[in-house]
Amino acid sequence: MSPKLDLYNNAYGNYESDAYREVRIETYGEDLGQTSWVTTEESAGIPELLALERDSYVLEIGCGSGGYALHLAEKVGCRILGLDLNESGIRNANQLAQSRGLASLALFQQVDASKDLPFDEETFDAAFSNDVLCHVPGRLGVLAEIFRVLKPGGRFLFTDALVIAGMVSAEEIATRSSIGFYAYSPAGENELLMRQAGFSGIRTIDTTENAARISKRWHHAREKRKPDLLAAEGPSTFDGLQRFLSSVHILSTENRLLRHLYFATKP
Repeated sequence: MSPKLDLYNNAYGNYESDAYREVRIETYGEDLGQTSWVTTEESAGIPELLALERDSYVLEIGCGSGGYALHLAEKVGCRILGLDLNESGIRNANQLAQSRGLASLALFQQVDASKDLPFDEETFDAAFSNDVLCHVPGRLGVLAEIFRVLKPGGRFLFTDALVIAGMVSAEEIATRSSIGFYAYSPAGENELLMRQAGFSGIRTIDTTENAARISKRWHHAREKRKPDLLAAEGPSTFDGLQRFLSSVHILSTENRLLRHLYFATKP
């Protein structure tokens, strides 16, 4: 079995490192602190899908270091609350909000999204989660909590890069799961759970190509900066993360693990 690898503490703990910043820029084309499979084109479409406006109050589940949430606050002018379990990510996010003069619009809290969310019913106009719910146990409960805190008519979007569509070996599962807890979904399961949580108007968009592209770019960008990353991560973690990214690329390119974007509304 592949050893567990620390992707997120390395990414957030080395956020200010030139090497990590260069990797993000080469991988995504811009630096929003990303650790997901969201392309720049996909991220640009999120505000429109969620119909965000200046008076919107938005919840992000799994905000990481807060770069994308701050981008939305700056671009749209909406208020946004970002949640993440990673302490370093939340600390970076709040520091960035302060340094960029966005603390009045963006706030970040360390919250375990597998538990009840610490918010009143019908608090948010929209919610989203990029490639995060696969890490959170109890998906139906998570979806039900997001439904609860959304206002009627609220929009919700999330992505899942672990939709099973073909044969995947135990070794491939171990490598693909090497950065932490993962839940794999059969096709149609997310839509079923969203309906059970109360959502309607469910749409599914195949974004598997985005995972294939980002994983290849990420692997290549890291390889180019191997000496610096080896010094920060150590050889075991560096090599393990390269195997992880290679696995994502292969499984996505061969359409054995799909990445889907799901969109729905609260009636």
